[in-house]
Amino acid sequence: MSTAPPKRKLKAACDHLATTDQALARAYDVIGVPAWRSNAPTYALLGSMISHQQISLSAAAAIWGRVEGFLGEVTAQNMLDADPEAIRACGMSRPKVAHLISIAEAMVSGQLNLARVCAAPLDEARKELLSVRGIGPWTAELFLLYAVGAMDAFPVADVGLMEAHKRLGAYEIRMDSKAFTAHADRWRPFRGVAAHLLWGWLHVDRARDPAPGAG
Repeated sequence: MSTAPPKRKLKAACDHLATTDQALARAYDVIGVPAWRSNAPTYALLGSMISHQQISLSAAAAIWGRVEGFLGEVTAQNMLDADPEAIRACGMSRPKVAHLISIAEAMVSGQLNLARVCAAPLDEARKELLSVRGIGPWTAELFLLYAVGAMDAFPVADVGLMEAHKRLGAYEIRMDSKAFTAHADRWRPFRGVAAHLLWGWLHVDRARDPAPGAG
């Protein structure tokens, strides 16, 4: 079952956002209503997000693919049953392995219940996710976007979003995280939709003009 908001709601949100920010208006002109990144609310989704932190998409995909191959099925219990050194051998850093184990422990103990997170009001859902060691604000907001379909979840300090906004807005300098977060307040209650507009435009732009040597 898709967790994406209905397309009519996304279109209404995009129509509104286009009136608040010329960068978003330009993205909307190029891609229209963006495709929502939708995933099932699982431990595997959280684990994949952990693996993607601070490394390239291609490197993260390769590492997570090895983890999936090793575990067979990525579940909290399977992670706890695995040898941490074997997970590290897949290419995961020691801190990331510790985070994967911490999140798995929270799910098995009931401290973190993803069904409860998905059903909770946004602020309560954030609080439950952030109570778990290893889940920071960026991971929590991505989970709320992808697995819950929260239209106002917003991954603070996402470099791709900041870069896309700089280029679309023809700014000389990219905003830092604090300034960009403050700027994004004008997009409430549709910051998650704004993020999808920016990601969607960035994907199209990269496909049109790939970096040298890109496959």
